[in-house]
Amino acid sequence: MCGRYTLLADELDILQEFDIDQPIDGYHPSYNIAPGQNVLAVIHDGKEKRAGYLRWGLVPSWAKDEKIGYKMINARSESAHEKPSFKRLMSRKRCMVIADSFYEWKREGKEKQPKRIQLADRKLFGFAGLWDKWSEGDRDLFTCTILTKDANPFMQEIHHRMPIILPKSRENEWIEPHPWKPEEAHQFLQTVEDEEFSAYNVTSYVNAAKNNDEACIAPIV
Repeated sequence: MCGRYTLLADELDILQEFDIDQPIDGYHPSYNIAPGQNVLAVIHDGKEKRAGYLRWGLVPSWAKDEKIGYKMINARSESAHEKPSFKRLMSRKRCMVIADSFYEWKREGKEKQPKRIQLADRKLFGFAGLWDKWSEGDRDLFTCTILTKDANPFMQEIHHRMPIILPKSRENEWIEPHPWKPEEAHQFLQTVEDEEFSAYNVTSYVNAAKNNDEACIAPIV
């Protein structure tokens, strides 16, 4: 799964890396991004790529209660094209959630050791995501979920699931505005190639979502 991550880059670096023309309204770096928070994502509106904030935890447009979002921070890529909550979004509402590392907890006996995981060859990257708009009265809520898959050999040592990270060469293909059949989006995700990871241990300080400073990423010496 993917339940915590970081985004520490400067706004200008993000705009350049993802070829975004407009500034990001309200951008702020974070050492400990958690479900329920607003997260930076990129979509294509049919004319251009845009970066903005979505709340992490998908609330489908048809949901009766927005609290469902806390149960939908991740979507399994193997079955998302068949599930009512995600099928329509796989076709028309694909997004890229921007990050520069993520956390995962490795079970060691009765304890869980948090680790910070990065790409070996590039700093910024995008998780494959889905988004939707939920409305109640005059209030509109824009939310997202991060797609996951079975862990690759590197991640299997840490956790059995992992987020799908889009290769640089295929980011635009994922968010391009023309509709896909859900099965086509599913096939795309199955062909995404993994990149090389690196990881190091951090302290349990990161376990609390309220903690959001450099201590979250400090390596255990």
